[in-house]
Amino acid sequence: MPKRPNVPPETASQTAGPYVHIGLMPSIAGLDRPKDLGHEIAGPEAAGERIRVEGLVRDGAGDAVKDALIEVWQANAACVYQGAGTVEPGFRGWGRVAADFETGAWAFDTVKPGAVDGQAPHINLWIVARGINIGLNTRLYFEDEAEANAADPLLTQVPAARRGTLIAQLCDDQIYRFDIRLQGDGETVFLDI
Repeated sequence: MPKRPNVPPETASQTAGPYVHIGLMPSIAGLDRPKDLGHEIAGPEAAGERIRVEGLVRDGAGDAVKDALIEVWQANAACVYQGAGTVEPGFRGWGRVAADFETGAWAFDTVKPGAVDGQAPHINLWIVARGINIGLNTRLYFEDEAEANAADPLLTQVPAARRGTLIAQLCDDQIYRFDIRLQGDGETVFLDI
């Protein structure tokens, strides 16, 4: 039997804890430096339809999780992810947003992504907060993309009764509402990736 190399054991999984904002969003934690990364997903030069996404992260009781941090990844309007091809100046394709410590509300401005490889336009989200041991991955699809959503290879695998947890509602011209429910009735579908 081969001898196992001297590798230390894995450390226990820890929650994001109260320090996640210091490392990932220092301005939210009251620090002036270093500069936050990820505020601008798609700058003014980025091509495409400008949209805003707003929401809350809710716990099992329906209360707002006021220390949530959400990381966002998306393709540009021409269906290209940053790093997978050429994108226009000003399109970063990823960003971070923190929930407001008083209200729990979060929002980000970007461009509506194009459809990539037969998938409906969507935005990938990763959620961390105190009490979450491993970041949660999910997707945000758009209510006004019903035809594309009906053919999306991932969305069509989600039971019909749960698909709505992945659909952002168009509330106003170019403003989408997307609440994330961590558990309980209406729990958001999370992806094991």
